[in-house]
Amino acid sequence: MDEMKWLEVAVNTTSDKLDEVTAKLVAAGMDGLVIEDEGEFLQFLEQNRQYWDYVDQSLLDRMKGVTRVKFYVTDDKHGRQQLERYTHGLGWEYTVTQLAENDWAYSWQKYYKPLNIGNRLYVVPEWERDKEIPQGRCALYLNPGLTFGTGSHASTQLCLEGVEEHTVPGQQVLDLGCGSGILSIAALCLGASHAVAVDIDPKAVDVAYENAALNGIGKDRYTVRAGDVITDGALAAELAQTKYDLVLANIVADVIIPLSARVPELLAEHGVFLCSGIIDVRAHEVEAALAKHGLTVTRRREKNGWVALEAVAGK
Repeated sequence: MDEMKWLEVAVNTTSDKLDEVTAKLVAAGMDGLVIEDEGEFLQFLEQNRQYWDYVDQSLLDRMKGVTRVKFYVTDDKHGRQQLERYTHGLGWEYTVTQLAENDWAYSWQKYYKPLNIGNRLYVVPEWERDKEIPQGRCALYLNPGLTFGTGSHASTQLCLEGVEEHTVPGQQVLDLGCGSGILSIAALCLGASHAVAVDIDPKAVDVAYENAALNGIGKDRYTVRAGDVITDGALAAELAQTKYDLVLANIVADVIIPLSARVPELLAEHGVFLCSGIIDVRAHEVEAALAKHGLTVTRRREKNGWVALEAVAGK
């Protein structure tokens, strides 16, 4: 069988324009995003210094002042059609690099190491699963594939901290914009009884199911759907037949704002809506949208310029 080829698309921007870039890409249908910036790169080096003796200065120089958004499409007719759609009217320069599947995998296996998140979670890349799990930690095994959601980004960590705090045995969880499935799978690992995950990217369905299987979670507890809850009223109505104790959305402000109109019909009476992926300067807009639809913010978490909000129905 021929090896799958991929195109890595890198959009260079600035931190103040990051939310605008990601919002345009998500609106065009691409939510499998990897976000890189110098600050998080330096933090990553600090947190994982035990894995290398030194860092090449040329790598530090390349990351200086960088804010970059990356995504991946297959190197074929379909992938190039996707690329044209995602970048049409984007307004920022971008580069396209051809990658073999194992080239991409190697880049992750070289730098992505286990992460302690919150008080209990321990996010482990699948290729590190033979390593010992720290005492008192709950392992979450993950092979991120080509979909955003590895646990290394601040917005995902903020959301995972909220998942850890609010997950109790027997809960029903809904993960909107699930990507790799990391948030909903974490909830299941922590004791939720069932989770439903939705993403506009059909590739996320297989990735999320595969990651669930790495954690011994089957389709009897986990359902993954492709679709857009904001624009697809039938899908939204179908999901609303169940009331969820925890609704998750780690996306961007420009998606969370219209999504907030759907949330009240999805939440259980004492349920929590946990949203992240919000640049700090946009947080007030999201809070206003939540309030408009009857949701009250009960907690705000912040990290590296990113914000996660918790909200409940009513006051």
